[in-house]
Amino acid sequence: MAPQFRHHDSQTGAATATRRAQILTNHLVLHNQPPPSSQQNQTTLTSNVCLSYSPPELSETISFDTKEMRRLLDGHHIAERDWLFGLIERNELFNPVRKGGKVYVMPDVNQPFQQQREMNMRRIKYLLHKGVHQGFYTEAAESGAEAYMRNLALQEVLRTYDLTLGIQMAVPLFLWGSYIKFLGTKHHQEKWLKAIENYEVIGCIAMSELGHGSNLQATETVATYDSSTEEFVVNTPCESAQKHMIGLAANFATHALVFAQLHTNGRNQGLHGFVVQIRDANGKICPNIRIADCGPKNGLNGIDNGQIWFDNVRIPRENLLNGVADVLPDGRYVAKIKDPRERHGQQIAPLTIGRVIVSTSSIYKTKVSLAIAIRYALSRRAFSVTPNGPEVLLLDYPSHQRRLLPLLAKTYAMSFAGNWLKVTFTKREPQSYKAVVAFSVAFKAIFSWHSMRTLQECREACGAQGMMAHNRLGLMVAESDGQLTYEGDNNLLILQVSRMVLSEFLAAKKHNRALLEFGLEHMNEPSPVIPPQLSSSILRSSQFQIAALRLRERDLLHRFASEVSNHQFRGETRDHAINLAYHLYKELSKAFTERMVLQLTIEAEEGIPAGPIKDVLALVRSLYALICIEEDDTFMRYGHLSAENAAAVREEVTKLCSELRPHALALVSSFGIPDSFLAPIAFDWVEAYSRPSVSEGHELPFFC
Repeated sequence: MAPQFRHHDSQTGAATATRRAQILTNHLVLHNQPPPSSQQNQTTLTSNVCLSYSPPELSETISFDTKEMRRLLDGHHIAERDWLFGLIERNELFNPVRKGGKVYVMPDVNQPFQQQREMNMRRIKYLLHKGVHQGFYTEAAESGAEAYMRNLALQEVLRTYDLTLGIQMAVPLFLWGSYIKFLGTKHHQEKWLKAIENYEVIGCIAMSELGHGSNLQATETVATYDSSTEEFVVNTPCESAQKHMIGLAANFATHALVFAQLHTNGRNQGLHGFVVQIRDANGKICPNIRIADCGPKNGLNGIDNGQIWFDNVRIPRENLLNGVADVLPDGRYVAKIKDPRERHGQQIAPLTIGRVIVSTSSIYKTKVSLAIAIRYALSRRAFSVTPNGPEVLLLDYPSHQRRLLPLLAKTYAMSFAGNWLKVTFTKREPQSYKAVVAFSVAFKAIFSWHSMRTLQECREACGAQGMMAHNRLGLMVAESDGQLTYEGDNNLLILQVSRMVLSEFLAAKKHNRALLEFGLEHMNEPSPVIPPQLSSSILRSSQFQIAALRLRERDLLHRFASEVSNHQFRGETRDHAINLAYHLYKELSKAFTERMVLQLTIEAEEGIPAGPIKDVLALVRSLYALICIEEDDTFMRYGHLSAENAAAVREEVTKLCSELRPHALALVSSFGIPDSFLAPIAFDWVEAYSRPSVSEGHELPFFC
């Protein structure tokens, strides 16, 4: 087929040529001309803003005291948080970016990864000099939970700025130090804790191997005791035994806590932790140790992940962390805990603090993304609902409310649960430690999954602006992704949760006693019943909401126990039977976590006096509970909800989103995150993206 050409008549061509000539003339003489007339303005590129724009503060009503709401959400150490926010805002080390007349602080992830690491260390040295995490162990010993809670608050602020910075400080202090304090004994603590606190000794956790990450009991690294020299010989026997993706190992760590199979007198005594120096005071790698850089990652490139090999490295006998078991000079193994499984559990128990931190920091990243996306939705307009009418704010569309406000409600509920977890962990007693482990595992998995879902939804809700690096959303998606697998792969963690719940259920059944652990006491009471007709008042009742989530949890636990039992009856081992019931243990762990989060949210709400805050939190709590019901098809699959009641839940969620819409700005303002930690599109996106004016010395584009 012959190509088709469009023909213009001579008058059209002449008009086009005249218009182009006029525009080019305006470009060339614009600097020396007075402001153009309204007629000229139709063909001249200027910096005038075309849209009618006002920031959300001018059009939205704040219906409650946001400072008081923040106090409830943060829970503790507000002044210390603001102090650290201020330190970061005021220092050039934190890469201030100027956009739209405001200053924003954020790491420069476009730097080469080595430069990102160096900047991270410079920031850490500055923060330590200013007293961040000062007296981490010495003060904590004197003031106990108070000092530890302060450090957790500061860690949340650091991770609000940049996850890599928080992790780089947390690994030596919270994780490595916790192992020295809780698995070491007096001589370890006296030798290392002060140096750890001052960042003179930078420790890494050499636990995961190339061949064995989650299955720690199969770790291949070996530490063999030599009684003739009273030393352990640490060795990497094969390539799959290399310590892999170890944070801080590639550049900065001076010491490693190496997990290895302890061999003495010809017997393998299982996994134990050993302190091994990997660099000297000058940063040179120690003899018989090889270290390689894992290289750039999809995110978190400020952390120097590395690989480590040990070629028969000799360390003193005293470098075994012997709080659980010891090796005497003659090689005799002395276990303080006789049960090998329990002993193994104690060896990895200090990982709990890592999961507590990931749980809460996930929520703070989520808050940043929601504050950006909701503020943008309160200023960005699109389409009109009437002919020639004004364009509508994004957040006034029911579909946009449905995208963001249920995620906001979940974030509020998880904030209350995270605060409870921190307090429970910090003030834990031996008899409550099993519950702390269960909830830290459950919250880490569910909260970090929620965070990733929210970050991605907020990125999409901001359209192309969400892709811009200086608007943070896409970068937060990349850096937060690792939280789903470090400190425990989420899919394996939820298996651990369901195992613990199942064990408690079966033990209670076997001994004919009441359920006592993990908040399962509600199962000692008669089973809740969902009314056949669900009105709006019933759906918004906290009694109905907690009963519905308890009913789901109870039913799934019985189904899970029954299916595991059936598989065992057919000859499967218990472990394999549990794996075969994967679909149920995944649903059970979610039900277990969401029920506990709602329970803690209700308790937080009950402690608030009557007033606007209590009223708004009732809406938030109801939206959280009903979105949990709506999103989980087990309610209909197992007959807990009829089709009519499921439709009623969906309709009520839509109503709640509409009722929360007027409070959206106040709810995200209550996060207490400074403007500088957000993004240009959260404030004046038109100004941030407007064309530079010629009076500022910028050249306008040559094309039209």
